[in-house]
Amino acid sequence: MLANTPKPPYYAVIFSNIRTNADQTGYEKMADKMVKLASQQPGFLGFESARQEIGITVSYWKDLESIKNWKANSEHLAAQKYGIKDWYAHYITRIAKVERDYAFTRPQ
Repeated sequence: MLANTPKPPYYAVIFSNIRTNADQTGYEKMADKMVKLASQQPGFLGFESARQEIGITVSYWKDLESIKNWKANSEHLAAQKYGIKDWYAHYITRIAKVERDYAFTRPQ
């Protein structure tokens, strides 16, 4: 499902990764937990995720301060340590300001 974001401007955190084969079940549980936790944070607007050969998760935020606070969340920090230790062969995080967006929905 696509995130229902407000009118711009807002921010996107784009987390792209290549996974190891370690602990698939633990990874899925932690990913679900982080989505639930992030959605409770002030400034969180939504997320979209696709996990194939390359995993990409885009989370949307009201402002840079909200992103900074999420990055510093103690449970999120613990998940990041697991990611570095076990789950990711490579990752990159990009933060972008969304200045414009548009959409299309096919009529039913």
